[in-house]
Amino acid sequence: MSNKNSLLEKKAKSQILTQVEENENKNLRETTDNISENLGTTFIPVKKKATDIMSVFVLLLVVFILVLLLIFSIFTIYNALNPNIVSGVSIKGMDVSGFSPSDAKYQLDNYLADKLPEEIKVKYKDFETTISLSQMDIEFDTKTASNSAFQIGREGNIFENNLSILSTKFGNINIEPNITLDKQLLTKNLEDISTQLPDTVMQSSYYIEGNELIITSGKEGNVVDVNPTIEAIKNSISNFSALDTPVEIVTKIQQPDEIDVEKIYNEIHKDPVDAYYTKEPFAVYPSENGIDFKISLEEAKALITSEKKEEYTIPLNITAPNITTNMIGTEAFPDLLSTFSTYYAASNRNRTTNLMLAANKVNGTVLMPGETFSYNKVVGARTISAGYKEAPIYVEGRVEDGLGGGICQITSTLYNAVVYANLEITQRTNHQFVPSYVTASRDATVVYGSIDFQFKNNRNYPIKLVCSVAGGVANFQIFGMKQEDDCEVQISSYETGRTSTAIYSEAYKILKRGGQIIDRQLLSKDTYKRH
Repeated sequence: MSNKNSLLEKKAKSQILTQVEENENKNLRETTDNISENLGTTFIPVKKKATDIMSVFVLLLVVFILVLLLIFSIFTIYNALNPNIVSGVSIKGMDVSGFSPSDAKYQLDNYLADKLPEEIKVKYKDFETTISLSQMDIEFDTKTASNSAFQIGREGNIFENNLSILSTKFGNINIEPNITLDKQLLTKNLEDISTQLPDTVMQSSYYIEGNELIITSGKEGNVVDVNPTIEAIKNSISNFSALDTPVEIVTKIQQPDEIDVEKIYNEIHKDPVDAYYTKEPFAVYPSENGIDFKISLEEAKALITSEKKEEYTIPLNITAPNITTNMIGTEAFPDLLSTFSTYYAASNRNRTTNLMLAANKVNGTVLMPGETFSYNKVVGARTISAGYKEAPIYVEGRVEDGLGGGICQITSTLYNAVVYANLEITQRTNHQFVPSYVTASRDATVVYGSIDFQFKNNRNYPIKLVCSVAGGVANFQIFGMKQEDDCEVQISSYETGRTSTAIYSEAYKILKRGGQIIDRQLLSKDTYKRH
């Protein structure tokens, strides 16, 4: 009975709950209808509202993408039509944004011209000298750099170009132009500097003094390592450090060539030859002394290899010809081809002695067509035993007394006579300072074992060198036979610039025929230290 009552009781409670829920739902619907009537709208179910929001979002996204595409298109068209370099681009640290390539090059050239010095200093230990930038024809390749700047944002597809432009605009980019230079001219300049280094290599050499062959040993030394030094110079100029700091010369140790006794023997050995000439056709055949070793070749080799010495002496047999070139006189050398004089202080006896010794060695030298004259081989080493005296010379930029001081005046006098005779200069080096006896670029220095003065007889007939030193005048005359194609020769030399430490100069050989200039040839571009 109790179970039955319990079931009836549960059923009654369930009916009551159902009735309550129906009443609540009815009240909720009535409330919703009242709100809708008050708002003038119809109530939207939650699911339908979410669908409409998604539609609006898609619509906005489409509009946003269309706007982006429009902006992208405008940005692309603008950049495609832009005739100038895009924003954020610099060349050598100078902002070239908004410039055309030609305007950028013009502005950059002016900027670099103001930035670069006229010269740079190069240094090795305590040795220091200068190199003129203009003489090396050093230039920045601003044209290529400007064109490269213009190509930024123009080399890929439209997406790559726009990305490149945007990244450049906010990230900036700097282009370093390449440096071009006359490597051959700079190499020659560095090789000349190499001979001036305080510990440069000294090559073995030889000369004949009376009846003896004197062979001087070479010495190990440092020479300029050209390629890395050129790179150091280029880097220094590129980052403008050359404005304040000397470029360190890169050097390498070089051993002198081994003394080749057999080669020396083959060069000097000959039988005596009498001088003569013919008139039809005209030709001069100069005399030659007969030269031979007084000892065997094997003994001479053993002498060199037996012990290490600074100087070796090999005795010679000298056989004089019956007729020397000087004996055939002016008939063999009828025409004066050139002459040049310099002046010296006769009161300086030591220096005058040195001038006379060197001049006497050169005087009477005959060069056949195609033959090369070497000042060091003709004059020989400047030694006390040869009679040379102490006189002022330049040593590492200082004036000091040195053995043989002053003989470069003979070299310089001969150099000018050779140029006036229109002979071919094959080796010539200028002094560290402009000498007193000739103007800049009219001098030639020599250092036995390292710096020589050489020229070649490029004429059709032999020439004869006549030199005199007397009364304060050193004079050279070159005799030979005139040719139909001979020209009047003038020398034009002048300074091209001065700085606080250096003097720059150039010399030209001007050839005239019938009063008209037919050629103008560069002799040299030189750099001198200032006192």
